[in-house]
Amino acid sequence: MSKFSFSLKNTDNNSRARAGVLNTPHGEIKTPVFMPVGTNSAVKMMTGHHLYETNAQIVLSNSYHLYLRPGHKLVEKAGGLHKWMNWNKPILTDSGGFQVFSLSNLRKITENGVEFCDPKTGTKHFISPEKSMEIQNSLGADIIMAFDECAPYPCEYKDVVKAMDRTHRWLEKCIKVQKNAHQTLFPIVQGAFFDDLRKECANVISSIDSVGVAIGGVSVGEPTEIKNHIVEITAPLLPEDRPRYLMGVGTPEDLLDGVLRGIDMFDCVMPSRIARHGSFFTKFGRKNIKIKEFEEDFTPLEEGCTCYACQNHSKAYIRHLFRAKEATAGILMTIHNIHFLVKLMENAREAILLNNYVDFYKENFERLS
Repeated sequence: MSKFSFSLKNTDNNSRARAGVLNTPHGEIKTPVFMPVGTNSAVKMMTGHHLYETNAQIVLSNSYHLYLRPGHKLVEKAGGLHKWMNWNKPILTDSGGFQVFSLSNLRKITENGVEFCDPKTGTKHFISPEKSMEIQNSLGADIIMAFDECAPYPCEYKDVVKAMDRTHRWLEKCIKVQKNAHQTLFPIVQGAFFDDLRKECANVISSIDSVGVAIGGVSVGEPTEIKNHIVEITAPLLPEDRPRYLMGVGTPEDLLDGVLRGIDMFDCVMPSRIARHGSFFTKFGRKNIKIKEFEEDFTPLEEGCTCYACQNHSKAYIRHLFRAKEATAGILMTIHNIHFLVKLMENAREAILLNNYVDFYKENFERLS
């Protein structure tokens, strides 16, 4: 019997927004959900305790980075990512495809996989679909991703066709070698920014027996309206009974847009990255803690926020920490930003269950902009 299942609890009456539950060996995930990214098996500036306190349901780690350092076999010896990180909730690992392809002049794509150089050491490596599965099997995440080829933005039609067809062939190889019943493999819809290719890829991916499916190849530099269009045409082509994961998307506005169009899962490094540079999310848009306006502001980052930072510290204090170059500033801001997105998705879910997502979307989107 499968250790994974997805049940759709409600679809909003006036939009494609969905609320569901994805069951995994390490617990259930209530969707829609934002997944914090722990690239190197840790979310930057956060301990596991911090992460638990944000109410994050699942985290993402990066198989490419963990393959290079410390090595997937070492993590396997430690008992897999859950024991390695001391995280007992679900984990998702990406295949490493996006990171490898983003190396540009440091990699060479062949039919069998990708040869690339470690940008830090110059050492040559080769990752094939089979190798990606080996790495992810060793890491032991609940959800693992198929090895795919992500086309850049902009790109030529003929090049996207080649990348998409190769993605389909690589998926077959991934399925053939992935036999771990404690893991589930999500295939990825590619096709860049061409409607017909997105539809063709979605049809192929939908024919594969999988627990969930991802939409890749967005958030690679394209305008928001193009991203939304791709999601708009792709999501309805995917099976209703599977969670839909939009990869690499993580602004509050992007999450609201994605949910409206039928997306269930999101991930992005943005909340932690911008926090380290002084930016924080509020329901009235993004703010920068470094500005003088906050020098004597003794209110929390966000009124009513229940995160540790907002419950215990003021803008003035956190601003002082940034100016004093104290690492605690980035920690507090990261806690807040991740909590903000996790809570936004919790509230979106409540609105969907009440068939009120469109009003929720309009109210929140207007404030953010």
